[in-house]
Amino acid sequence: MKDKGLIFALDADSLNQAGEWTERLWKYVDGFKVGAQFFTRVGLSAVKLIQEAQSKVFLDLKFHDIPFTVEEAAYEAARMGVWMFNVHAAGGTEMMKRALRGAERGAKEIGQPRPKVIAVTVLTSLSDQDIAELGYKDSAERLTIRLARLGLNAGLDGVVASAKEAALLRKELGNKFIIVSPGIRFEPARSEDQKRVSGPKEAIRAGSNYLIVGRPIRDAEDPVGMAQQIVEEIKSAQGK
Repeated sequence: MKDKGLIFALDADSLNQAGEWTERLWKYVDGFKVGAQFFTRVGLSAVKLIQEAQSKVFLDLKFHDIPFTVEEAAYEAARMGVWMFNVHAAGGTEMMKRALRGAERGAKEIGQPRPKVIAVTVLTSLSDQDIAELGYKDSAERLTIRLARLGLNAGLDGVVASAKEAALLRKELGNKFIIVSPGIRFEPARSEDQKRVSGPKEAIRAGSNYLIVGRPIRDAEDPVGMAQQIVEEIKSAQGK
């Protein structure tokens, strides 16, 4: 079955609520993103719930620590049987290599393929001004490219990056990696805390492989209809 290109951000308040969302949406998405909020609330139960619904888990915990700690966290993530998880590229090349090593160990232990390991570049909540305040001289665009290159040189499978940078990533780094893009909004929808946003068609045409969507689906009058609309826009942008 070909990928749909859509990942739903499962930012639920309870397992019951999460179960309702997975039941409603699993047919229309490639998987569900479990982030820090939901995972901290319910732990491994979040992962098991999605897997029991016959769907895939993107574990979005953005590991960023010393290499040993990240390797062991990656090992545990792989042992959960997740489809994909991420680390911060800013943790450095050695940390990312160790994440891969941990993922390989964990996957081997449970007899499953290694999860995809992707590098977080620049959060979509950060503007150029925010980045300057952190002491970086690069723009968001240039910093994204620099961090993405580190991740790919470390052997990771792809990156988390704003669709605003997807076209430049493709141009400079080629097609052999995954681009997962959050910050997907329908204009003129409010961007909330997201500062570098894109529409679904724009993101796919720029080079993104997967779009992470939460609030635009969750807050819609017809969430299932909205998910279907996004998938259709993805297909249209891919020329399908």
